[in-house]
Amino acid sequence: MELDLDESSLAIGRIERALSRIEKALADRANHPESAAPSPTADQSALKAEVAAVIGELDLLIAEANRG
Repeated sequence: MELDLDESSLAIGRIERALSRIEKALADRANHPESAAPSPTADQSALKAEVAAVIGELDLLIAEANRG
């Protein structure tokens, strides 16, 4: 599978948005630790899903870069 420039730009955009969501969630957790207490498992699962999405997008971009 070969990514063109538009697809690469979209992938980078998805990575940026996911990283922004991760950053916001971590900042919210740091600023309001008492509100993070009711469902830490769900919060952690959401963050893990975001990180996995970023890693997947990066893997795709790296694989494409290695192909030329």
